Amino acid sequence: MDEPRWLNSDEDRAWRGYRRLSLLLGRQLARDLVADSNLSEADYDVLSNLGETPGGRIRLTDLAAHMRWSPSRLSHQVARMRQRGLVTREASPDDGRGSVIVLSDEGRRTIEEAAPRHVESVRRHFIDLLTPAQVQALAALSDTVVEHLVKAESE
Repeated sequence: MDEPRWLNSDEDRAWRGYRRLSLLLGRQLARDLVADSNLSEADYDVLSNLGETPGGRIRLTDLAAHMRWSPSRLSHQVARMRQRGLVTREASPDDGRGSVIVLSDEGRRTIEEAAPRHVESVRRHFIDLLTPAQVQALAALSDTVVEHLVKAESE
């Protein structure tokens, strides 16, 4: 086996900093989301993705693939959200085995009220702390890593 390519001090600092940032920022945004809108991150992710689909409807398997979730995970999340009236689930007109997730009126109202508060939290705890150059650099590095990971996923 080849010798590991250990991280140098700058690389180690960047990696550990990213990991800590990801953990702390995720926790803070999740706390704000619950406090401001009574939504979990999973609730928000499903509602915001549904809100971006034509008619607020999409096949469960397509939404799961788009969100990089397993269909089982999404199905359990949708069941919890149905109980709260945020979404409905219908049989797929194209395939009797599949189902379509539909954003309810309550779900649409909920995401429309939650989104401005969530964006403010993202600004307060992340975006507004960065310079425009840092935002551009972060966008570029995110694009690079995401492109690599999406490609690796399909191999």
